Amino acid sequence: MSTAGPLPPFDRNDPIGIDDVLSAEEKAIRGAVRNLCETKVQPHIADWFESGVIDDPRALMKEFGGLGLLGMHLEGYGCAGMSAVDYGLACLELEACDSGIRSMVSVQGSLAMFAIWRWGTEEQKQEWLPGMAAGDRIGCFGLTEPDHGSDPGSMRTRAKKDGTDWVLNGRKMWITNGTIADVAVVWAQTDEGIRGFVVPTDTPGFSAPEIKHKMSLRASVTSELVLDDVRLPEEAAFPEVRGLKGPLSCLNEARYGIVWGAMGAARSSFDAALQYTMEREQFGKPIAGFQLTQKKLADMSLELIKGELLALHIGRRKDNGTCRPEHVSYGKLNNVREAIEICRTARTMLGANGISLEFPVIRHANNLESVLTYEGTVEMHTLVVGQALTGEAAFR
Repeated sequence: MSTAGPLPPFDRNDPIGIDDVLSAEEKAIRGAVRNLCETKVQPHIADWFESGVIDDPRALMKEFGGLGLLGMHLEGYGCAGMSAVDYGLACLELEACDSGIRSMVSVQGSLAMFAIWRWGTEEQKQEWLPGMAAGDRIGCFGLTEPDHGSDPGSMRTRAKKDGTDWVLNGRKMWITNGTIADVAVVWAQTDEGIRGFVVPTDTPGFSAPEIKHKMSLRASVTSELVLDDVRLPEEAAFPEVRGLKGPLSCLNEARYGIVWGAMGAARSSFDAALQYTMEREQFGKPIAGFQLTQKKLADMSLELIKGELLALHIGRRKDNGTCRPEHVSYGKLNNVREAIEICRTARTMLGANGISLEFPVIRHANNLESVLTYEGTVEMHTLVVGQALTGEAAFR
């Protein structure tokens, strides 16, 4: 039997004491990212979302690089070499600000930088990674195509040998950072199977028009990549990896960040709903005093806690080398699904104010509609889990 002293007071910001299992360093990293977001992003994010334009995305990326957030979980080449949990906590804080902001950082570090770090030559790493880690150079990741999303193995972008060179032709779609990128990691069909290429964006034949008229992830640069006879030297190709192993390894890194990030969007919406219902009075008392409101708050808090614990558990497994791709699918499937439900519920609690950008809720809800389907749709992650449980592949 425990003989401990008085219990600590209940903390509505950490209802079950998850902070107790975080190290001082982890909490310091979380605090630093939160402070950066509050000072450099939060004052502008509603306007950026409404206009669909970030004032100076390159300057913002340098701010992230200055804090060590870009490729922060990678070792060497100017990267911070932090843990998976450190990176997850950073993603949570970034997405509590906005999903589009987290996506900028995630694509830079977990897709473009990770691809070069994991599959590139030493020369490619030395040329690109230090500048990308500092935020001086921006990367994007070209896998999804207009007609091929969940089935990347059927991509039509093709690279053919011409002497010692490669010539790339094709289109990629829904590419974060594409228009402002200095380098694109592009995956293409070859006679040897799918291969990856490091493509400087000033190469003749490469263009990246920005996609407009989005209603989600508006505070993020989203582009099409156009490759018309893009000629690259042999050393632009990743030397060893063939097939989908390369791009899927990168996607798994980015999906891990989403497991955490979705809970940031959910936390922001929950906090807004809790504060609003405690202040908004109807029928002579705050609406937080009514049973139906408290049920919503209790359910939202519970799902938020469960999602944070799931993210932390997967992060600890990633740090000790026991995290499987299926674990990340469990995390993305659950956490994005529950996060979007938390945001939708919060919207109802704010009434008409729930659709105003004076509050973060509708922005998070709209953003999560994209997060729900990118880097693996609900259906794909469901089938990954189903195959893991049954041993039967049901993708076709």
